[in-house]
Amino acid sequence: MSMHRLIGDYVVPGEGDGVVIANGAVDIDTATGRIVAVGAVDELVPASGSVATVGGLLMPGLVNAHAHGPMTLVRSAGDGLPLMQWLTEGVWPREAKMTPDDVVVGMQLASCEMLLAGVTTSVEMYLFEDAMAEAIETTGARAQIMAGVIGAIAPTAEAYAARLDQMADFSRRHADSELITPGFGPHSVYDLGPDRLGELAAAAKDAGAIIHVHLEETSGERAQVLDAHGRSATQVLSDAGVLEQPTVAAHGVWLDQSDLGLLAEAGSAVVHCPMSNLKLGSGIADVAAWRRAGVGVALGTDGVASNDNLNMWEDLRMAALLMRGSNHDPGAISAADALAIATTGGASAIGLDDVGVLREGAWADVTRVELHRPEFAPGVEGDLLSNLVWAGSAQAVTDVWVAGRQVVEDGTVTTVDLGEVMTKARQTGQRLAAG
Repeated sequence: MSMHRLIGDYVVPGEGDGVVIANGAVDIDTATGRIVAVGAVDELVPASGSVATVGGLLMPGLVNAHAHGPMTLVRSAGDGLPLMQWLTEGVWPREAKMTPDDVVVGMQLASCEMLLAGVTTSVEMYLFEDAMAEAIETTGARAQIMAGVIGAIAPTAEAYAARLDQMADFSRRHADSELITPGFGPHSVYDLGPDRLGELAAAAKDAGAIIHVHLEETSGERAQVLDAHGRSATQVLSDAGVLEQPTVAAHGVWLDQSDLGLLAEAGSAVVHCPMSNLKLGSGIADVAAWRRAGVGVALGTDGVASNDNLNMWEDLRMAALLMRGSNHDPGAISAADALAIATTGGASAIGLDDVGVLREGAWADVTRVELHRPEFAPGVEGDLLSNLVWAGSAQAVTDVWVAGRQVVEDGTVTTVDLGEVMTKARQTGQRLAAG
């Protein structure tokens, strides 16, 4: 076994227990990209391979559990419009012009933005899934790629069946990938309806694929589904057999107690996207109620047209602030629990039990945070975890490893030429925006 040891001033394993290890180390098997050991240097066996004393704080890479990476090409489009008008007038007209090559560029740009912010894993829901996989393979990030389907691209039964076959084929081709977890990404109940969702659930079962779906994002969406189907969108998903498969829903702003009961019983999870929900005026999700109901909770940015960035540190802080503020309780969520939603808890909620945590056997997805910054003074060890949650930022991230491979070094992406990616993205974005 070839081992590489990273030594930091502190290590936060991210198990959700608030542990901070002073003078800690992470030992990585460079052949497998897995973690061999984590602990204080003086308690670990002597290093048997290379050693890098990197200092700072070492923590798990953040997990962005709901994103649409290629939307970097339509960033800030349709600002100020309500959800459906935002989609139909601001976003979809530009996206309709996208080619697979455009999606590669947009996904590369998104992946670099996330890696520079210490986000090592993202859940990507979009069309052109092969182009997204190509982009991820170039940047060296980790992603769950949910092959998307919306009614507009499959208006007939034949076209829909063909799209499901494409999605299943993508899942089969990437079933053994180390960095890519394939899945099915139906847009929503209001877009596809019960019958099509039932067909998708059956196809996902055959493919052994996870399902990722938008759910109860706005009050208008909820009213539309209730009017059309006489039951909530969550009940439609349950009746259609979707919740019988591993399912992760995004948003959940307007879920009621009955919905939460269905999701909890099914073992489904919901991704909280606070910045996007606030920007679009969708409302404030009652995440504390989700947790009380036993629903798994993850954290996501959503796409950059509705956020407008992929900076998980902002969503992490906002999620915790909203939970405390809306419940009038500063103890509604601890700093350790907030961090867990963005790391190990979020990863587990989306079915990745070996991501978002620094422990033996997990993937060596590691983020280094520079502590020699004003926001981390005076450096009281007992306050460090809270300091990280409330004052941490993308700007403090200096180095990132994914499966033991360094993909960000001293604030620079090592795997692709970011300048070239940005040039292509600028040209593409302006073309898509042109009338």
